[in-house]
Amino acid sequence: MTTTAIPQGLATGTWTIDPSHSEASFTVRHAGISKVRGTVAIVSGEIVLGESLAESRVTATLDPSTVSTGDANRDGHLKSGDFFDVEKFGQWTFVSTEIRQAGGSTYEIAGDLTIHGVTQRVELATEFNGTATDPFGNLRAGGEATTTISRKDFGLTWNAALEAGGVLVADKVRVDLDVSVIKQA
Repeated sequence: MTTTAIPQGLATGTWTIDPSHSEASFTVRHAGISKVRGTVAIVSGEIVLGESLAESRVTATLDPSTVSTGDANRDGHLKSGDFFDVEKFGQWTFVSTEIRQAGGSTYEIAGDLTIHGVTQRVELATEFNGTATDPFGNLRAGGEATTTISRKDFGLTWNAALEAGGVLVADKVRVDLDVSVIKQA
């Protein structure tokens, strides 16, 4: 595990995710010709920074019942047993297993992502965007991360064949995170 220093400007300790200023979004190819985009709420999480990246960890919880694609019918289908089955699997989680510097302000955060009751290792390409003190005196830090997952790896296999060949919903899903965290006292 890499033991490089934590990003400059960040203090050791606990930083809590601010759900009102953080977002998880996804993009998936639809019918092979267009993309569907949506969001899922990040409801909680924290970054605990140690003296080095090796001593640090990231956790987050997302609520799949908040999925929003701009189409109520599609959102209902995504929440159903065909996809997310939110009645049975009411939360998604991420727990980091390794954080390493990729160069400059970019980092790789590897960890276990659990969706639909299935846990898979993912790697988040992450960019640290800096820190700022907000008007209320809170020290904030921000970052962006992205990964691509296979929905089938998480047991999300529903699909429909297209008359011209291919399927309605692609397997690969791009996930983008925009996260703001607040330093705890």
